[in-house]
Amino acid sequence: MISKREISQIVADQRALHFKADDLPRLKSTNTDREVEVVSGIRRCGKSTLLHEIRSKNIEKDYYFNFDDDRLVKFAVEDFQLLHEVFIELFGKQSTFYFDEIQNIEGWERFVRRLHDYNNKIYITGSNASMLSRELGTHLTGRFYQTELYPFSFHEFLLLNKQLVPSNPIINTEEKVSIHSSFIEYFNKGGFPFYLQSNSYQYLKSLYESIIYRDVLVRNGLKNDKEILELVHYLSSNTSKLVSYNGLTKIIGVKNASTVKSYIDFIQDTYLIFTVNKYDRSLKKQLLNPKKTYFIDLGLAREIGFHHSEDNGRLLENLVFIELKRRGREVFYHNQKYECDFVIKEKNSIVEAIQVSWTIQNDTTRKRELYGLLDALSTYGLTEGLILTDEEEDTIKEKGYTIHIKPAWKWLLNI
Repeated sequence: MISKREISQIVADQRALHFKADDLPRLKSTNTDREVEVVSGIRRCGKSTLLHEIRSKNIEKDYYFNFDDDRLVKFAVEDFQLLHEVFIELFGKQSTFYFDEIQNIEGWERFVRRLHDYNNKIYITGSNASMLSRELGTHLTGRFYQTELYPFSFHEFLLLNKQLVPSNPIINTEEKVSIHSSFIEYFNKGGFPFYLQSNSYQYLKSLYESIIYRDVLVRNGLKNDKEILELVHYLSSNTSKLVSYNGLTKIIGVKNASTVKSYIDFIQDTYLIFTVNKYDRSLKKQLLNPKKTYFIDLGLAREIGFHHSEDNGRLLENLVFIELKRRGREVFYHNQKYECDFVIKEKNSIVEAIQVSWTIQNDTTRKRELYGLLDALSTYGLTEGLILTDEEEDTIKEKGYTIHIKPAWKWLLNI
Protein backbone atom coordinates (compact mmCIF):
# COMPACT_ATOMS: atom_id res chain seq x y z
CA MET A 1 0.00 0.00 0.00
CA ILE A 2 0.97 3.61 -0.55
CA SER A 3 -0.60 6.67 1.04
CA LYS A 4 -2.67 9.30 -0.73
CA ARG A 5 -0.16 11.91 0.41
CA GLU A 6 2.69 10.01 -1.28
CA ILE A 7 0.68 9.66 -4.49
CA SER A 8 -0.12 13.39 -4.47
CA GLN A 9 3.57 14.19 -4.07
CA ILE A 10 4.56 11.94 -6.97
CA VAL A 11 1.84 13.43 -9.20
CA ALA A 12 3.11 16.93 -8.37
CA ASP A 13 6.76 15.98 -8.98
CA GLN A 14 5.99 14.30 -12.29
CA ARG A 15 3.91 17.29 -13.36
CA ALA A 16 6.94 19.52 -12.79
CA LEU A 17 9.09 17.49 -15.20
CA HIS A 18 9.57 19.06 -18.61
CA PHE A 19 9.75 16.69 -21.54
CA LYS A 20 11.60 18.11 -24.50
CA ALA A 21 9.85 17.22 -27.74
CA ASP A 22 12.05 15.96 -30.59
CA ASP A 23 9.95 17.93 -33.11
CA LEU A 24 9.32 14.81 -35.18
CA PRO A 25 5.88 13.78 -36.44
CA ARG A 26 5.86 10.36 -34.74
CA LEU A 27 2.19 10.71 -33.89
CA LYS A 28 0.40 9.27 -36.90
CA SER A 29 -3.12 9.81 -35.56
CA THR A 30 -5.17 9.61 -32.41
CA ASN A 31 -8.47 7.84 -32.30
CA THR A 32 -11.38 9.87 -31.04
CA ASP A 33 -13.35 6.86 -29.81
CA ARG A 34 -13.07 5.41 -26.30
CA GLU A 35 -10.89 2.40 -27.06
CA VAL A 36 -7.70 2.03 -24.99
CA GLU A 37 -4.62 3.12 -26.94
CA VAL A 38 -1.41 1.23 -26.18
CA VAL A 39 2.11 2.28 -27.21
CA SER A 40 4.72 -0.43 -26.62
CA GLY A 41 8.42 -0.68 -27.32
CA ILE A 42 11.90 -0.87 -25.85
CA ARG A 43 12.99 1.51 -23.13
CA ARG A 44 14.04 4.99 -24.28
CA CYS A 45 12.69 4.68 -27.82
CA GLY A 46 10.40 7.70 -27.37
CA LYS A 47 7.21 6.27 -25.86
CA SER A 48 6.97 8.91 -23.12
CA THR A 49 7.68 11.70 -25.57
CA LEU A 50 4.92 10.38 -27.82
CA LEU A 51 2.55 10.15 -24.86
CA HIS A 52 3.24 13.79 -23.99
CA GLU A 53 2.75 14.75 -27.62
CA ILE A 54 -0.68 13.10 -27.48
CA ARG A 55 -1.43 14.96 -24.24
CA SER A 56 -0.45 18.27 -25.81
CA LYS A 57 -3.02 17.78 -28.59
CA ASN A 58 -5.88 16.85 -26.26
CA ILE A 59 -8.08 19.20 -24.25
CA GLU A 60 -7.89 17.03 -21.12
CA LYS A 61 -4.25 16.40 -20.19
CA ASP A 62 -3.87 16.38 -16.38
CA TYR A 63 -4.46 12.73 -15.47
CA TYR A 64 -0.87 11.59 -16.18
CA PHE A 65 1.15 9.13 -14.09
CA ASN A 66 4.48 7.41 -14.72
CA PHE A 67 4.79 4.06 -12.94
CA ASP A 68 8.52 3.75 -13.66
CA ASP A 69 9.30 5.57 -10.41
CA ASP A 70 11.32 4.08 -7.55
CA ARG A 71 8.87 5.53 -5.01
CA LEU A 72 6.15 3.20 -6.31
CA VAL A 73 7.63 -0.11 -5.15
CA LYS A 74 4.77 -0.40 -2.64
CA PHE A 75 2.07 0.57 -5.16
CA ALA A 76 -0.51 -2.22 -5.45
CA VAL A 77 -3.63 -2.70 -7.56
CA GLU A 78 -5.88 -1.35 -4.79
CA ASP A 79 -3.94 1.94 -4.89
CA PHE A 80 -5.31 2.77 -8.33
CA GLN A 81 -8.48 3.93 -6.63
CA LEU A 82 -6.42 6.33 -4.48
CA LEU A 83 -4.68 7.62 -7.60
CA HIS A 84 -8.04 8.30 -9.23
CA GLU A 85 -9.19 10.19 -6.15
CA VAL A 86 -5.98 12.26 -6.15
CA PHE A 87 -6.56 13.18 -9.80
CA ILE A 88 -10.10 14.39 -9.05
CA GLU A 89 -9.01 16.34 -5.97
CA LEU A 90 -6.17 18.07 -7.80
CA PHE A 91 -7.66 18.67 -11.24
CA GLY A 92 -11.40 18.13 -11.05
CA LYS A 93 -13.35 15.54 -13.03
CA GLN A 94 -11.77 14.50 -16.34
CA SER A 95 -12.22 11.42 -18.52
CA THR A 96 -8.83 11.09 -20.23
CA PHE A 97 -5.99 9.14 -18.55
CA TYR A 98 -2.29 8.76 -19.48
CA PHE A 99 -0.30 5.94 -17.86
CA ASP A 100 3.43 5.43 -18.53
CA GLU A 101 5.04 1.98 -18.04
CA ILE A 102 1.87 0.69 -16.40
CA GLN A 103 2.90 -2.96 -16.69
CA ASN A 104 5.10 -2.43 -13.61
CA ILE A 105 1.97 -2.79 -11.46
CA GLU A 106 0.48 -6.27 -11.24
CA GLY A 107 -3.24 -6.28 -11.95
CA TRP A 108 -3.23 -2.93 -13.79
CA GLU A 109 -5.46 -4.28 -16.57
CA ARG A 110 -8.43 -4.64 -14.21
CA PHE A 111 -8.31 -0.96 -13.29
CA VAL A 112 -7.95 0.08 -16.94
CA ARG A 113 -10.89 -2.18 -17.83
CA ARG A 114 -13.01 -0.47 -15.15
CA LEU A 115 -12.06 2.99 -16.42
CA HIS A 116 -12.94 1.89 -19.95
CA ASP A 117 -16.27 0.45 -18.84
CA TYR A 118 -17.14 3.88 -17.41
CA ASN A 119 -16.52 5.46 -20.82
CA ASN A 120 -13.09 6.98 -20.12
CA LYS A 121 -10.32 7.35 -22.70
CA ILE A 122 -7.01 5.73 -21.68
CA TYR A 123 -3.54 5.95 -23.21
CA ILE A 124 -0.88 3.60 -21.85
CA THR A 125 2.75 2.77 -22.62
CA GLY A 126 4.73 -0.33 -21.75
CA SER A 127 8.06 -1.98 -22.45
CA ASN A 128 7.29 -5.66 -21.90
CA ALA A 129 5.78 -7.37 -24.92
CA SER A 130 4.40 -10.56 -23.39
CA MET A 131 2.99 -8.93 -20.25
CA LEU A 132 1.14 -6.36 -22.29
CA SER A 133 -0.20 -8.85 -24.82
CA ARG A 134 -1.22 -11.35 -22.14
CA GLU A 135 -3.00 -8.82 -19.94
CA LEU A 136 -4.57 -6.90 -22.81
CA GLY A 137 -5.76 -10.12 -24.37
CA THR A 138 -7.23 -11.38 -21.12
CA HIS A 139 -9.15 -8.33 -19.92
CA LEU A 140 -9.31 -5.87 -22.83
CA THR A 141 -9.96 -8.02 -25.88
CA GLY A 142 -11.54 -5.91 -28.62
CA ARG A 143 -11.19 -2.74 -26.55
CA PHE A 144 -7.73 -1.48 -27.51
CA TYR A 145 -5.45 -0.36 -30.32
CA GLN A 146 -1.73 -1.16 -30.09
CA THR A 147 1.17 0.64 -31.72
CA GLU A 148 4.73 -0.67 -31.48
CA LEU A 149 7.30 2.11 -31.36
CA TYR A 150 10.90 1.63 -32.46
CA PRO A 151 14.04 3.77 -32.30
CA PHE A 152 14.18 6.40 -35.05
CA SER A 153 13.90 5.27 -38.65
CA PHE A 154 16.31 6.66 -41.24
CA HIS A 155 13.59 9.08 -42.33
CA GLU A 156 13.24 10.33 -38.74
CA PHE A 157 17.03 10.48 -38.41
CA LEU A 158 17.18 12.86 -41.37
CA LEU A 159 14.38 14.99 -39.93
CA LEU A 160 16.16 15.12 -36.56
CA ASN A 161 19.25 16.47 -38.33
CA LYS A 162 17.08 18.92 -40.28
CA GLN A 163 18.12 17.35 -43.56
CA LEU A 164 15.83 17.47 -46.57
CA VAL A 165 14.18 14.08 -47.16
CA PRO A 166 13.86 13.38 -50.90
CA SER A 167 10.56 12.10 -52.23
CA ASN A 168 11.75 11.47 -55.79
CA PRO A 169 14.11 8.61 -56.75
CA ILE A 170 15.88 10.92 -59.21
CA ILE A 171 18.27 13.02 -57.12
CA ASN A 172 21.40 14.89 -58.10
CA THR A 173 24.94 13.86 -57.22
CA GLU A 174 25.36 16.34 -54.38
CA GLU A 175 22.12 15.22 -52.71
CA LYS A 176 23.05 11.56 -53.19
CA VAL A 177 26.45 12.00 -51.54
CA SER A 178 24.92 13.92 -48.65
CA ILE A 179 22.16 11.38 -47.99
CA HIS A 180 24.54 8.43 -48.30
CA SER A 181 26.87 10.07 -45.79
CA SER A 182 23.93 10.44 -43.39
CA PHE A 183 22.98 6.83 -44.02
CA ILE A 184 26.45 5.65 -42.98
CA GLU A 185 26.18 7.75 -39.82
CA TYR A 186 22.77 6.21 -39.08
CA PHE A 187 24.15 2.75 -39.86
CA ASN A 188 26.85 3.29 -37.24
CA LYS A 189 24.87 5.11 -34.55
CA GLY A 190 21.40 3.58 -34.72
CA GLY A 191 18.26 5.47 -33.77
CA PHE A 192 17.91 5.93 -30.01
CA PRO A 193 16.77 9.56 -29.70
CA PHE A 194 18.83 10.70 -26.71
CA TYR A 195 21.99 8.97 -27.93
CA LEU A 196 21.74 10.74 -31.28
CA GLN A 197 21.52 14.05 -29.44
CA SER A 198 24.21 13.33 -26.83
CA ASN A 199 26.65 10.93 -28.59
CA SER A 200 27.23 9.37 -25.16
CA TYR A 201 28.29 5.73 -25.34
CA GLN A 202 27.82 5.67 -21.57
CA TYR A 203 24.12 6.28 -22.24
CA LEU A 204 23.89 3.14 -24.41
CA LYS A 205 25.78 1.15 -21.76
CA SER A 206 23.43 2.40 -19.04
CA LEU A 207 20.37 1.63 -21.18
CA TYR A 208 21.60 -1.90 -21.85
CA GLU A 209 22.31 -2.57 -18.17
CA SER A 210 18.88 -1.25 -17.20
CA ILE A 211 17.20 -3.60 -19.67
CA ILE A 212 19.20 -6.64 -18.55
CA TYR A 213 19.11 -6.13 -14.81
CA ARG A 214 15.67 -4.56 -14.34
CA ASP A 215 13.62 -5.97 -17.20
CA VAL A 216 15.19 -9.42 -17.59
CA LEU A 217 16.80 -10.49 -14.33
CA VAL A 218 14.69 -8.81 -11.63
CA ARG A 219 11.36 -9.09 -13.43
CA ASN A 220 11.81 -12.82 -14.07
CA GLY A 221 13.49 -13.71 -10.76
CA LEU A 222 16.79 -14.73 -12.40
CA LYS A 223 20.07 -14.67 -10.49
CA ASN A 224 22.75 -15.84 -12.92
CA ASP A 225 23.51 -12.62 -14.76
CA LYS A 226 26.68 -14.15 -16.27
CA GLU A 227 24.67 -16.55 -18.45
CA ILE A 228 22.35 -13.81 -19.66
CA LEU A 229 25.19 -11.38 -20.39
CA GLU A 230 27.15 -14.03 -22.30
CA LEU A 231 24.04 -14.96 -24.30
CA VAL A 232 23.28 -11.36 -25.29
CA HIS A 233 26.94 -10.70 -26.13
CA TYR A 234 27.05 -13.76 -28.37
CA LEU A 235 23.78 -12.93 -30.13
CA SER A 236 24.78 -9.31 -30.70
CA SER A 237 28.14 -10.40 -32.12
CA ASN A 238 26.39 -12.85 -34.43
CA THR A 239 23.31 -10.92 -35.44
CA SER A 240 21.57 -12.24 -38.58
CA LYS A 241 23.20 -15.65 -38.21
CA LEU A 242 21.35 -18.92 -37.66
CA VAL A 243 21.32 -20.13 -34.05
CA SER A 244 19.77 -23.10 -32.27
CA TYR A 245 18.87 -23.51 -28.62
CA ASN A 246 21.00 -26.65 -28.39
CA GLY A 247 24.00 -24.89 -29.87
CA LEU A 248 23.66 -21.98 -27.47
CA THR A 249 23.67 -24.27 -24.41
CA LYS A 250 27.36 -25.04 -25.02
CA ILE A 251 28.25 -21.42 -25.68
CA ILE A 252 26.81 -20.01 -22.44
CA GLY A 253 27.33 -23.13 -20.31
CA VAL A 254 23.80 -24.18 -19.36
CA LYS A 255 22.56 -27.76 -19.21
CA ASN A 256 19.47 -27.79 -21.41
CA ALA A 257 17.94 -26.02 -24.37
CA SER A 258 14.74 -25.15 -22.52
CA THR A 259 16.74 -22.80 -20.26
CA VAL A 260 18.16 -21.03 -23.32
CA LYS A 261 14.68 -20.75 -24.82
CA SER A 262 13.37 -19.18 -21.62
CA TYR A 263 16.26 -16.72 -21.53
CA ILE A 264 15.66 -15.69 -25.14
CA ASP A 265 11.92 -15.32 -24.50
CA PHE A 266 12.63 -13.05 -21.52
CA ILE A 267 15.04 -10.93 -23.59
CA GLN A 268 12.58 -10.74 -26.48
CA ASP A 269 9.91 -9.46 -24.11
CA THR A 270 12.00 -6.31 -23.60
CA TYR A 271 12.11 -5.67 -27.38
CA LEU A 272 15.93 -5.90 -27.26
CA ILE A 273 16.05 -8.81 -29.72
CA PHE A 274 13.77 -10.53 -32.20
CA THR A 275 13.88 -14.09 -33.47
CA VAL A 276 12.82 -15.09 -36.99
CA ASN A 277 11.67 -18.56 -38.01
CA LYS A 278 12.33 -20.41 -41.23
CA TYR A 279 9.15 -20.33 -43.29
CA ASP A 280 7.32 -23.64 -43.40
CA ARG A 281 3.65 -24.46 -43.74
CA SER A 282 4.09 -26.67 -40.67
CA LEU A 283 4.16 -24.58 -37.49
CA LYS A 284 5.92 -27.43 -35.69
CA LYS A 285 8.78 -27.38 -38.21
CA GLN A 286 9.02 -23.60 -37.90
CA LEU A 287 9.57 -23.97 -34.17
CA LEU A 288 12.11 -26.80 -34.50
CA ASN A 289 14.32 -25.22 -37.17
CA PRO A 290 17.23 -22.89 -36.26
CA LYS A 291 16.31 -19.23 -35.94
CA LYS A 292 17.85 -15.94 -36.91
CA THR A 293 18.21 -13.24 -34.28
CA TYR A 294 18.17 -9.48 -34.82
CA PHE A 295 18.74 -6.52 -32.50
CA ILE A 296 16.40 -3.58 -32.04
CA ASP A 297 19.12 -1.05 -32.88
CA LEU A 298 22.55 -1.14 -34.51
CA GLY A 299 24.09 1.43 -32.16
CA LEU A 300 23.13 -0.74 -29.19
CA ALA A 301 24.23 -3.95 -30.96
CA ARG A 302 27.65 -2.42 -31.63
CA GLU A 303 27.96 -1.37 -27.99
CA ILE A 304 27.08 -4.85 -26.70
CA GLY A 305 28.86 -7.12 -29.18
CA PHE A 306 32.05 -7.39 -31.18
CA HIS A 307 31.92 -6.23 -34.81
CA HIS A 308 34.28 -5.34 -37.63
CA SER A 309 33.89 -4.14 -41.22
CA GLU A 310 33.33 -7.67 -42.55
CA ASP A 311 30.09 -7.72 -40.56
CA ASN A 312 28.55 -4.86 -42.57
CA GLY A 313 26.39 -7.19 -44.63
CA ARG A 314 24.90 -8.85 -41.55
CA LEU A 315 24.38 -5.50 -39.83
CA LEU A 316 22.67 -4.13 -42.93
CA GLU A 317 20.41 -7.20 -42.88
CA ASN A 318 19.59 -6.36 -39.25
CA LEU A 319 18.75 -2.79 -40.22
CA VAL A 320 16.42 -3.97 -43.00
CA PHE A 321 14.70 -6.40 -40.64
CA ILE A 322 13.90 -3.66 -38.11
CA GLU A 323 12.46 -1.50 -40.87
CA LEU A 324 10.28 -4.41 -41.99
CA LYS A 325 9.05 -4.74 -38.40
CA ARG A 326 8.45 -0.99 -38.27
CA ARG A 327 6.30 -1.36 -41.37
CA GLY A 328 4.30 -4.12 -39.73
CA ARG A 329 5.41 -6.94 -42.03
CA GLU A 330 5.34 -10.62 -41.03
CA VAL A 331 8.88 -11.85 -41.69
CA PHE A 332 10.48 -15.28 -42.16
CA TYR A 333 13.69 -16.53 -43.73
CA HIS A 334 13.81 -19.06 -46.58
CA ASN A 335 16.21 -21.98 -46.74
CA GLN A 336 15.72 -24.87 -49.15
CA LYS A 337 18.34 -25.35 -51.85
CA TYR A 338 19.68 -21.90 -51.05
CA GLU A 339 18.99 -19.28 -48.39
CA CYS A 340 17.04 -16.05 -48.86
CA ASP A 341 17.25 -13.51 -46.04
CA PHE A 342 13.59 -12.47 -45.89
CA VAL A 343 10.29 -13.70 -47.24
CA ILE A 344 7.22 -11.66 -46.35
CA LYS A 345 3.92 -13.31 -45.53
CA GLU A 346 0.48 -11.75 -45.99
CA LYS A 347 -2.51 -13.81 -44.91
CA ASN A 348 -1.57 -17.31 -46.03
CA SER A 349 0.88 -16.53 -48.82
CA ILE A 350 4.46 -15.36 -49.30
CA VAL A 351 4.23 -12.14 -51.30
CA GLU A 352 7.79 -10.79 -51.34
CA ALA A 353 11.39 -12.01 -51.21
CA ILE A 354 14.36 -9.83 -50.21
CA GLN A 355 18.10 -10.42 -50.11
CA VAL A 356 20.49 -8.08 -48.31
CA SER A 357 24.21 -7.73 -49.06
CA TRP A 358 26.58 -4.85 -48.45
CA THR A 359 27.87 -5.30 -52.00
CA ILE A 360 27.37 -7.78 -54.84
CA GLN A 361 30.34 -6.69 -56.93
CA ASN A 362 32.19 -9.87 -56.03
CA ASP A 363 31.15 -12.71 -58.38
CA THR A 364 30.88 -15.28 -55.60
CA THR A 365 28.69 -13.00 -53.48
CA ARG A 366 26.56 -12.03 -56.47
CA LYS A 367 25.88 -15.68 -57.35
CA ARG A 368 25.05 -16.56 -53.73
CA GLU A 369 22.55 -13.71 -53.39
CA LEU A 370 20.96 -14.37 -56.78
CA TYR A 371 20.67 -18.14 -56.22
CA GLY A 372 19.02 -17.63 -52.84
CA LEU A 373 16.58 -15.06 -54.20
CA LEU A 374 15.73 -17.13 -57.28
CA ASP A 375 15.15 -20.20 -55.11
CA ALA A 376 12.64 -18.23 -53.03
CA LEU A 377 10.92 -16.73 -56.08
CA SER A 378 10.54 -20.14 -57.65
CA THR A 379 9.31 -21.77 -54.43
CA TYR A 380 6.57 -19.20 -53.78
CA GLY A 381 5.52 -18.44 -57.36
CA LEU A 382 6.80 -14.84 -57.40
CA THR A 383 7.99 -13.02 -60.50
CA GLU A 384 10.04 -10.19 -58.98
CA GLY A 385 12.60 -10.01 -56.19
CA LEU A 386 14.68 -7.37 -54.41
CA ILE A 387 18.35 -7.18 -53.45
CA LEU A 388 19.30 -4.36 -51.08
CA THR A 389 22.91 -3.15 -51.00
CA ASP A 390 24.90 -0.19 -49.76
CA GLU A 391 25.09 1.68 -53.09
CA GLU A 392 24.50 -0.55 -56.13
CA GLU A 393 21.41 -0.02 -58.27
CA ASP A 394 20.13 -1.92 -61.28
CA THR A 395 17.26 -3.98 -62.67
CA ILE A 396 18.17 -7.26 -64.30
CA LYS A 397 16.42 -10.27 -65.81
CA GLU A 398 17.54 -13.65 -64.52
CA LYS A 399 15.97 -16.96 -65.64
CA GLY A 400 12.72 -15.17 -66.47
CA TYR A 401 12.55 -13.28 -63.15
CA THR A 402 12.93 -9.54 -62.64
CA ILE A 403 15.49 -8.65 -59.98
CA HIS A 404 15.60 -5.12 -58.60
CA ILE A 405 18.93 -4.13 -57.04
CA LYS A 406 18.55 -1.05 -54.88
CA PRO A 407 20.54 0.96 -52.30
CA ALA A 408 19.18 0.26 -48.84
CA TRP A 409 18.93 3.98 -48.05
CA LYS A 410 16.53 4.49 -50.97
CA TRP A 411 14.41 1.58 -49.81
CA LEU A 412 14.39 2.95 -46.27
CA LEU A 413 13.06 6.26 -47.61
CA ASN A 414 10.56 4.57 -49.95
CA ILE A 415 12.02 6.21 -53.05
